[in-house]
Amino acid sequence: MSVSTAAPLRLRFILNTFYSGPQAWFFLAQDRGYFEEEGLAIDFTEGDTLANAVPKLADGLYDAGYGDLNALVEWASARPDDAPVAVYAMHNRSPYTIAVPAASGLRTPQDLAGRTLVTHPNDAAWRMFPEFCAACGIDIAQVAIETSTLAHRDIVPLLLAGRWDGLFGFVNTLNAQTLEAGLDPARVLRHFEWRHHVPSLYGAALMVTPALRRDHPQAVAGLVRAVNRGVADTVADIDAAIDAVARRNPAIDRAANRARLAGTLALEMGDAEGAVLGIGALDPLRLERTVALMARAKQLARPPAAARLFDPSFLPPLDQRVRSLSAMEAA
Repeated sequence: MSVSTAAPLRLRFILNTFYSGPQAWFFLAQDRGYFEEEGLAIDFTEGDTLANAVPKLADGLYDAGYGDLNALVEWASARPDDAPVAVYAMHNRSPYTIAVPAASGLRTPQDLAGRTLVTHPNDAAWRMFPEFCAACGIDIAQVAIETSTLAHRDIVPLLLAGRWDGLFGFVNTLNAQTLEAGLDPARVLRHFEWRHHVPSLYGAALMVTPALRRDHPQAVAGLVRAVNRGVADTVADIDAAIDAVARRNPAIDRAANRARLAGTLALEMGDAEGAVLGIGALDPLRLERTVALMARAKQLARPPAAARLFDPSFLPPLDQRVRSLSAMEAA
C-alpha cells in the first residue's frame, strides 16, 4: 500500500493505562508506518483504566480509544447519542478477577461474604462486581470495598499480610505486578475470574466517537486495518512488540510486560470463539446476554441494542485477522 500524499488526519487516542505490554499492537502499528499508510497520525495519551476511557470518548475529549465494552453498555444506556461505538473487539474473554491470597481459606466466590476487598478507583473489574455477585448469588451488601491509589505491586504484599482479603483487577496485570513485587503469582495468589463465573462478558475494544464514524468512515476503516495489522505482527513476534512499548516507556520491566502481553494473547484473547469469528469480531447474541445481565444488576434505564454498541462493518476480511490464539493457553 502506498503512503498517502495528503495531509494526515490527526486523531486523539486515549489508552487504557500507562504504556505497557498489552497495548503493544498500537505502537508496533505506528512504528511500522501502518497508520501513516492509511493517512492517519495518531496521538496516544496514557489513560487511567479501561473503563474510564469510555466517558472520555463520550465527552469528546478524544476521537478514538481503547475502552471497556461493559462500561460502554452503561454509557450507551445513559447517553445513547454521544457514547462511543466499538469497531474492533480485542478481548473475547473478560480479564477481570478478584485475586485472593492462595494461603487463605477463600475457595469460592461465595466465601467473599463478610470480607473486605480493595480496588483502584474506577477499576473495570470493581465496576462489574454487581454482575459478578448477581451471577454467583452473592449479596453485594455483605462485601466491604475499600479504594487505594497504591500501585498493584505495593498492594499485593499488603494483601498477603492481611490488610485486605481480595484485590480487584485484571488477571495478567495483577500477576505481572506481583512479579514486579518479587513474588511468584502462581504460588501466592488465587483468582476468582469473571470468565469462569460470568462467561458472557467481553473486555477491551477499539472504539471511536459517533462523530468520527459519521464524518470520517474511511478513517475509521483505516484505523481498524492498521490496528489489525499490528495485532497480527504482535502475535508473530512478541519481542518486537515489546521493543515498540519500550521505545515509549524505557523504564518498563521488560520481562513482566512480556509476560503480560503473552498472557493477554492467551487469556483475554484466547476464547475458542476467536477461532471461528477471528480477533476483532464478536457474537451479538452473547453481547445481548451481557446487556441483559447488566440491565438486571445495574437497573439500566435504556438497555442498548448490540448493534448500537458494536459496528462490524469496518472489520477486515476474516482471512486477514488472527484466528490462532484459542490454542495458546494450552500450549
